[in-house]
Amino acid sequence: MMIADAGAHGFSPARLARIDAFLRDRYLDTGLLPNAQLLVARDGAVVHFSSQGTAREGGPAIDEGSLFRIASMTKPITSVAFMMLVEDGLVAVDTPVHHVLPEFKGIGVYDGGGAGLPFRTKPTDEPMRMVDLLRHTAGLTYSFQDRTNVDAAYRERRLDDWHGEYDMRSFVTELAKLPLEFSPGTSWNYSVATDVLGAVIEQVSGMTLDAFFATRVFGPLGMDDTFFQVPADKLDRLTDCYAFAPGRGRVMYDRGETSAWSRAPKLYSGGGGLVSTARDYHRFNTMLLGGGTLDGVRILGRKTLDLMTVNHIPGNGDLAGWSRSLFSEASLAGTGFGLGFAVNMDSARSMVPGSAGEFYWGGMFSTGFFVDPVERLTMVFLTQLSPSTLYPIRREIKTMIYAALN
Repeated sequence: MMIADAGAHGFSPARLARIDAFLRDRYLDTGLLPNAQLLVARDGAVVHFSSQGTAREGGPAIDEGSLFRIASMTKPITSVAFMMLVEDGLVAVDTPVHHVLPEFKGIGVYDGGGAGLPFRTKPTDEPMRMVDLLRHTAGLTYSFQDRTNVDAAYRERRLDDWHGEYDMRSFVTELAKLPLEFSPGTSWNYSVATDVLGAVIEQVSGMTLDAFFATRVFGPLGMDDTFFQVPADKLDRLTDCYAFAPGRGRVMYDRGETSAWSRAPKLYSGGGGLVSTARDYHRFNTMLLGGGTLDGVRILGRKTLDLMTVNHIPGNGDLAGWSRSLFSEASLAGTGFGLGFAVNMDSARSMVPGSAGEFYWGGMFSTGFFVDPVERLTMVFLTQLSPSTLYPIRREIKTMIYAALN
């Protein structure tokens, strides 16, 4: 990977280097994280790239070729793929979901029951639309929210298990049997909505999600190391992945050499199933920063991206006022949500340096990215520890990157 002169691109090299020392001293030497990889770019030019820590227990250090599970950083890719179909005239942002997935016709809102009793429902105020899937206002949830009887029903049916018993069709069928948490468009809840969007992509395009990504997104962008299943000849590059266990600390979650990601999933999760590298996600970010183009190849229209990266929460609300989630990849105050991305509306309220209009997301294994069109700045951060809410590392890194600007 070519590294540009940071000073020539408006950065203090010494201040960027401080980030690596901070990561080493606070997170790596203490054993809190197994590794840390950081890529910072301006106008598409990489001005800082660092890799610290090991790829596997007792193994070599991570490097440019290391593969990481990016989890919910899959969601923006799925959202871009859906908007490509909108541009093809095959679906619209306001299309009711049941027009494409008829299983959702007549789905109701929770009105009692559960925990061994039949669910009672009431009609929705409005039908669930594609915009609700894109911005997480669909009324769906995640089992790990662990908050309501609907969450519990997701856990009982293992609806978040991409390597379980469901393929895309049976996932949609089973999900549509359960009530919504709220009427679509009335609240925000982090959810399997983007997995449903993946099912929409399959139905509208007539292609499996992995094939659509490979031919319409990854191939044209040169993202050669991004996939749902790690090929056998690349498995040696897949890092170990860890989870935090109370009282025990960091424990193995998925070992690289025997990883679940080495096998084809039954369900291609548009919400969280991809593996990628810093280089590949940097190319995706650079396409976004370039208004939908990279190296002369247009993936998406400039005005389509403009639509995706403005706040779509009704009344220009923010997540602090709209979220029902116990868990999200976003800080809530001053943060809106677009069509697949969190959107920074007010840095004073978020209390983290940034620019109005910056958009971003992260993943459950503590990964993250952001794109700042004002400063022409992008970042990719990769590591492998769940949950992502354990440490404020992404906020700390972002603060230090902005502090390095001249």
